[in-house]
Amino acid sequence: MPARTSAGGQRTPSVRTAFVAGGRLAGWAERFGAAHGGFQVKDDDDGLHLLASDGTEALLQAPWPADGRPGRGADHLERLASLASQPRRLGLLLVRRGGYGVAVVSEGTPLASKVGSTYVQSRTAAGGQSQQRFARRRANQADALVDAVAEQALRMFAGELFEYVVPGGDRALAGLVLEHPALKDYAGLPRLAYLDVPDPKTAVLRKAAADACAVRVQVTDPPA
Repeated sequence: MPARTSAGGQRTPSVRTAFVAGGRLAGWAERFGAAHGGFQVKDDDDGLHLLASDGTEALLQAPWPADGRPGRGADHLERLASLASQPRRLGLLLVRRGGYGVAVVSEGTPLASKVGSTYVQSRTAAGGQSQQRFARRRANQADALVDAVAEQALRMFAGELFEYVVPGGDRALAGLVLEHPALKDYAGLPRLAYLDVPDPKTAVLRKAAADACAVRVQVTDPPA
């Protein structure tokens, strides 16, 4: 994301997000330090901060909580990489107006998955009765989408053991699917960080599976 100019004329820092697998974290940190003149490490409640000499900051967040199984290592980075490398199982649920994807994931790989196409009309600027009919049709389509995705998720998740649910895509639709009565047995599972994804085709689902098991890295450049 490029830097933007605030109302006062000051440029706000640019922020970009990446996902780094635990096994590649040490190499990523080494390259980050080389590019920005070295860094100091600060461990905080919201994650691990790498504070570079040139003012660049990277926030590193584990894909899941330690839950009594902390990573091993001689320093914060090694322990974070170890935690992210643990083979935990996740239930992945991605949904947008144009499609959905559900999967059971471990170590960044879908163990079982299903993607499908759907369609919910976009909003319209038309008024009067036409707009009301359109709104009802759109609501019906959204309801049908939520029902269909919840049923697919139930079929995919049934008989599978996993610890967390990872939602992604359209926040509102994903939330409605997870609240669907068909998925009541999974409502109590903790939810991991939301994934911002496009329409969930097969390639999108595979990338989301990898990202869900990786360290989330948010790099903030210093103001220009």
